[in-house]
Amino acid sequence: MEIGPGDCSLSMEVARQVAKVFAVDVSKEITNRTTYPENFELLLSDGESIPVLMNSVNVAYSYQLMEHLHPDDACEQVRNIYAALLPGGCYICVTPNRLSGPHDISKYFDVVARGFHLKEYLNCELADIFKRVGFSPVRVCIGIKGSYFRLPVLPIRWIETALMTLPLRLRRRLAGEFPLKLLLGINIIAIK
Repeated sequence: MEIGPGDCSLSMEVARQVAKVFAVDVSKEITNRTTYPENFELLLSDGESIPVLMNSVNVAYSYQLMEHLHPDDACEQVRNIYAALLPGGCYICVTPNRLSGPHDISKYFDVVARGFHLKEYLNCELADIFKRVGFSPVRVCIGIKGSYFRLPVLPIRWIETALMTLPLRLRRRLAGEFPLKLLLGINIIAIK
């Protein structure tokens, strides 16, 4: 299940490999196509709801979506994603880290995301939301040259906490440079 699928390109590609794909979006306009594979279903949502049966999805994925949701809606959406997943299923959430942001148009006039991004998170903030909902374990995924590693959130929390004490310009610069950029990019994998 892809949440916020945009033009559904990823969902279409995944449909070649799996039995069923759900694409959940708030509008069908961007996803408007003439044909879909038989194992594909576009579902409309209010931004919080996940209109699939409970315990029916193995993998949920969102890319650059969480930052566009109001924080209250984001928490409710995560609850609904959790409910949709089968036991042992996983949610992969990719979103920008606010330490190196803002990552929307507001970067040109403010220090906090105030444009299309309603809230940019830290890894530890999202991990806390996921854990409150019931996900366990929650890990940060780091990719290096095609290999991926899952790390516990605690060391990332320490890094984020230390960076938050620094002046804004220094914090942004450090968070945007290797290796911190790699460690702080929000790629969370949460297991039900």
